[in-house]
Amino acid sequence: MSTILLTGSSRGIGAATREMLEARGARVIGHSTQGDGESELAADFTEPTAPQMLWEHALEMAGGRIDVLINNAGLFQQNPLNAADIRWLDAWEDTLRINLTAAAQLSRFAVQHWLERERADSEEAGRIVHIASRAGHRGDSPAHWHYAAAKGGMLAMHKTIARAYGNDGIYSYAVTPGFTDTSMAGDYLESRGGPGLLADIPLGRVAKPEEIANVATYLALDAPPSLTGATLDANGASYVR
Repeated sequence: MSTILLTGSSRGIGAATREMLEARGARVIGHSTQGDGESELAADFTEPTAPQMLWEHALEMAGGRIDVLINNAGLFQQNPLNAADIRWLDAWEDTLRINLTAAAQLSRFAVQHWLERERADSEEAGRIVHIASRAGHRGDSPAHWHYAAAKGGMLAMHKTIARAYGNDGIYSYAVTPGFTDTSMAGDYLESRGGPGLLADIPLGRVAKPEEIANVATYLALDAPPSLTGATLDANGASYVR
């Protein structure tokens, strides 16, 4: 049975992913900003020490072994170009810290954990699944420079991990959703004209959280080692490459 640390597990893609993983028999240690004291650990990723505290608490809860890390927690808020300088910078730093820096910290702890763990040459040490975004490929709106930059950084980090540690049995995978039917994306769709924005999605609709969760679950439990370093697009053909 795999033990999985899943950030941002309380809603949207995270909640759907948790449900699918648990249905497959995985043990999931969840996370949200507030936590609930039982099924989800609390950590506010705007605090620099929070990812380390989360990792240590999760590792203790897991009995000293975590097999998979899923970096799903994210912040998606507008940051208008004409905002006051300090407000714009604060929004930039919060988004980068939550969407990228916290994921980097957790990935670092996970890689160190797996490198220190004894294994046979053919044995898998661990895997990381990064929930990124098509914005990391194609950019985003003028009010979302910070979000696009964070997701682009996540993809670069993912590729680096895959190339650096594949021979150590550590595998890295990424998913790049487009718009997904969550409260976070719903606010954005409304701000950008609502249904009119769907014209940019050949599929004709946004993704369902369960669709992205299906991909994340596959990567966490079933993806072959040879797929390490790959990024799977799930955006209704709104961005193809």
